[in-house]
Amino acid sequence: MTNLKNKVALITGGNSGIGYATAKMLSEKGARVIITGRRKEAVEKAALELNADALLADQSKVPDIDHLVSQVARQYGKLDILLINAGITKIAPIEQTTEAMFDEVINVNFKGAYFTLSKFIPFLNEGASVIVLSSSSATIAPQQGSVYASSKAAINAVVKIAALELAPRKIRVNAVSPGPAATEIMNKIGLNDDLEKYLVSTIPLARMGKPEEVADMITYLSGDNASFITGSIFSVDGGQSI
Repeated sequence: MTNLKNKVALITGGNSGIGYATAKMLSEKGARVIITGRRKEAVEKAALELNADALLADQSKVPDIDHLVSQVARQYGKLDILLINAGITKIAPIEQTTEAMFDEVINVNFKGAYFTLSKFIPFLNEGASVIVLSSSSATIAPQQGSVYASSKAAINAVVKIAALELAPRKIRVNAVSPGPAATEIMNKIGLNDDLEKYLVSTIPLARMGKPEEVADMITYLSGDNASFITGSIFSVDGGQSI
């Protein structure tokens, strides 16, 4: 059993979906959990439900990340667990992809994730665990998902380099790569019966994933039982990326 008593965990984008499910699980394992989000009402409501602390931050903006780091350092000291989860999905054929859409996705999913990791490194305890949420899209080449897939593939590269750079401090850096899951982000891209049927047809286990199934893997990687695991990318996708 994973025991996270007295551990301090920060989850970006923790007010819904996989971030929310992970916050609930980490809290149940004894961790003190902080969640972030861009929408004040949503993040405060989620924090109340989760028995977590709420901080406002737009992870696509480096000044917001700097402010978040200073708040966390002042109020909590150093972190034991950092889940870089905030992300967005936008899809379009390459021919129809606009610069605005490209910038929006990359600024949140790659630039935001990169600088969240970068800025928090000095405030991670020795032996801390960093988990970055990737996606099966990084490996399966989804049509109309070129920018999203690229943002996650870039993150996968950073995870391996960060694992090497932070190994002297015994800080572990891993990625969890979910396949399609029934979350708010899927609803935002227009999940309907036809799309769900298509997605399920690409998954050998023939169903959508659940946020809790991804949260289980993240929770395991957060604890001491995973102390010899770093630089790895774990697929939780029902076999989609095989």
